[in-house]
Amino acid sequence: MTPGWVKDAVFYQIFPDRFRIGQGPAGHPAPVQSAFEAWDAPPTLRGFKGGNLWGVIEKLDYIKEQGFNALYFCPVFASTANHRYHTSDYFQVDPILGGHEALKHLLERAHAHGIRVILDGVFNHTGRAFFAFQHLLENGEQSPYRDWYHVKGFPLNPYGKNPNYEAWWGNPELPKLRVETPEVREYLLFVAEHWVRFGADGWRLDVPNEIPDPEFWRAFRRRVKGANPEAYLVGEIWEEADAWLQGDIFDGVMNYPLARAVLGFVGGEALDRELAARSGLGRVEPLQALAFSHRLEDLFGRYPWTAVLAQMNLLTSHDTPRLLSLLRGDVARARLALGLLFLLPGNPTVYYGEEVGMEGGPDPENRGGMVWEEGRWREELREAVRRMARLRRAHPELRTAPYRRVYAQDRHLAFARGPYLAVVNASDRPFRQDLPLHGVFPRGGEALDLLSGARAQLQGGRLLGPELPPFALALWQEV
Repeated sequence: MTPGWVKDAVFYQIFPDRFRIGQGPAGHPAPVQSAFEAWDAPPTLRGFKGGNLWGVIEKLDYIKEQGFNALYFCPVFASTANHRYHTSDYFQVDPILGGHEALKHLLERAHAHGIRVILDGVFNHTGRAFFAFQHLLENGEQSPYRDWYHVKGFPLNPYGKNPNYEAWWGNPELPKLRVETPEVREYLLFVAEHWVRFGADGWRLDVPNEIPDPEFWRAFRRRVKGANPEAYLVGEIWEEADAWLQGDIFDGVMNYPLARAVLGFVGGEALDRELAARSGLGRVEPLQALAFSHRLEDLFGRYPWTAVLAQMNLLTSHDTPRLLSLLRGDVARARLALGLLFLLPGNPTVYYGEEVGMEGGPDPENRGGMVWEEGRWREELREAVRRMARLRRAHPELRTAPYRRVYAQDRHLAFARGPYLAVVNASDRPFRQDLPLHGVFPRGGEALDLLSGARAQLQGGRLLGPELPPFALALWQEV
């Protein structure tokens, strides 16, 4: 079963090293504070800025005020990398982040705020510092952990360009686990169960398609749901995900196809397509309203409706350029893209800093220190996210009703979500809202725009409303 709370979730993705340096007790062994990069300096591939889980705790009020009620963390376990996808110990919260004490306190405080917490599970590969790989490195063929990895020869060559073992995309830092080995399988399932029993509300699974064994993932689901039936499982799948969303593996996936569609429609000619192509987003095509709606309809129609409502809908992540950079600094388009994210079926997911207008290209530029100086915030973006989160919270059918196209021409789109009509102007000119209603509202009366407070007449089966500014949207409700 899909957890009941997920359809109401508004996710905030946090990259722990870059969110905030908190003042809680240091983890052990404690890092040397002077070794951290300056917070505002450009991020580097290897440098650490020292953000920790205590810093997240200090900003839970900000997170809740912004309208987020669920957190998705990039990995928090011990690692030799600032992003922590090079796992050293799956049972140790990284000391730089504050260790077990910080995670335990974070879970307690977040839950007290009504905020769920999803952890990132990296189970396809480990870092070189992981105990089984180190044992194999020291003992070669005589190691009892030799079947934990796909070894092609001894001695291991972990620091050359061509490792003699399978590694993620050939990167010697990331030896690939042999998940078909029963002992590896049981170890990973135990890890998954352990942290859910510790208090985590679910898992985001890194590159699950690189473990092409559906029986492993079905077992993973059984173990996690056995520990907590309300745990949420979401996979990092970059394309359509039919096989993963039949109710026996994941509850949802990171909805990158929806991200490409929204960016193609809202970005249009302003979208930096070359920048997008340098990331996992790949080719993003400019879309007119009808083509955009067709993409949405295909996505919403290909999965069970419970899975559609459990999708992690996003525009950007730690693996893509930032929204404002993709849109070449166009704040109006960014505001519209974020607004759409909250009006489409699925769970809005905002990468930290997008709500205040941070910029950045490909990794590592997209992983800068969070901007906390309010004078540097793009307040119109922050207010747009807050307003849309409030609307979604106040109007349950915006979270559950199907998407129905009402009008699509050029760069103008109208669609219904239950008793609401969203009108989108993705052009650079004002748009007169004179639209056929196709039964969304009665043939007479008035409608109220829940965003601007404007009113429109309902006459002869049409909505007759004011001009909608460029790159703006309205949300109409009958009054």
